[in-house]
Amino acid sequence: MPRDTSAIQAPPFVWGAATSAYQVEGAVAEDGRAASIWDSFCRVPGAIADGSNGDVACDHYHRLTADLDLMRELRLQAYRFSVAWSRVQPSGAGAVNSRGLDFYDRLVDGLLARGIAPYLTLYHWDLPQALQDRGGWTARDTALRFADYADIVGHRLGDRVASIATHNEPWVVSILGHQSGVHAPGVKDRRHAMQVSHHLLLSHGLALQALRSCGARSELGIVLNASPVVAATDRAEDTAAAQLEDGLLVRWYLDALLHGRYPSDVLAHLGTDAPVVRERDHEIIRAGLDFIGLNYYTRRVASAASSPPAQSLAVTGMGWEVDPEGLTELLLRLHRDYPMPPIIVTENGAAYRDALDNGRVHDVQRTDYIRRHIEATERAMGQGVDVRGFFVWSLMDNFEWTWGYRQRFGIVHVDFATQRRTLKDSARWYRDFIGAHQNKFRSP
Repeated sequence: MPRDTSAIQAPPFVWGAATSAYQVEGAVAEDGRAASIWDSFCRVPGAIADGSNGDVACDHYHRLTADLDLMRELRLQAYRFSVAWSRVQPSGAGAVNSRGLDFYDRLVDGLLARGIAPYLTLYHWDLPQALQDRGGWTARDTALRFADYADIVGHRLGDRVASIATHNEPWVVSILGHQSGVHAPGVKDRRHAMQVSHHLLLSHGLALQALRSCGARSELGIVLNASPVVAATDRAEDTAAAQLEDGLLVRWYLDALLHGRYPSDVLAHLGTDAPVVRERDHEIIRAGLDFIGLNYYTRRVASAASSPPAQSLAVTGMGWEVDPEGLTELLLRLHRDYPMPPIIVTENGAAYRDALDNGRVHDVQRTDYIRRHIEATERAMGQGVDVRGFFVWSLMDNFEWTWGYRQRFGIVHVDFATQRRTLKDSARWYRDFIGAHQNKFRSP
């Protein structure tokens, strides 16, 4: 039976929720999936706060139908998920694992059957270990392999998904994975980190070429983590620190994607740690975007002092300041400073200490957090920013990277011993909010 691809079109503004493959799927050694760098990193003593891993996570791989029904119950208009590269191409190159692709076929078709637009991310940090063994993202060849992988996914799913993002938060991959070493693969080398950042952006451009060549009907883009960076004081050294941090976090990626260059002040700061860039690389990176996804959680406060400044706002369970106004400020700044394509708020949410109470989770703080950030988005839209969607992070509690299962971001509670799902009060609120507002948000 031929597939119905007519449901690919999303509404003008979509309300959704998001997850990523390694954080929810489990089934890490089933149906041909091979190890990723996170499978390996979780085995490093002390790498994960609670000593856990994503072997089972939310068992989403086996509970797909029930989870899809849960999304429909929440009235989600869109669901953002990632494809596990090592499930599709176990070695990161060459042979395709059809059983892995079959899972994403079922996921996409299941979403469409329930009237939910699929928003696909190709890479959410889980590089096949086989590619890491050959140099990982420090090797330029990995960018070429990523384009091949994008072509495979585009051919299989590009007729039905509303959106394809190449990367989720390349800053995290480069800096946390290759400079501070707190994320997989655990490298601590700034020169390597900056070369990785360039190869990620290069792979993005190459992937867009591949997706357009294979006829994918999806809107194409990338997802960045960004924050307004404010100086801790008005002293010149703190102002300079804020300018540099903004350069490394925001301008490094957006200047390359939208202006075709890296910021000169950051290059001067990096010196010999700046990446090797070949002729035409910037032309490839500046490949044209249908959208940019922004993941926003909090502002950044920069200081030249060795100890971080004291926080002045309420904080979440992660210790991150709650600053909805920072989202409005960020959206307006990007609208002012760049030739921005449409923006999607692809992640926003908060971790708090949740507890089941007679079958309910009364997460008042999370509900308030989400509501205030939706209002912040609306204020930016009212001033002309073209925003096309808002995705809560996360659909459900999951494996929260180096925090293991100690931090819960979900609007759905997961009992990891039984895999029982329970709607938190925030999920009930979001469900009702979507029902009341699904036709009221429009881009300018």
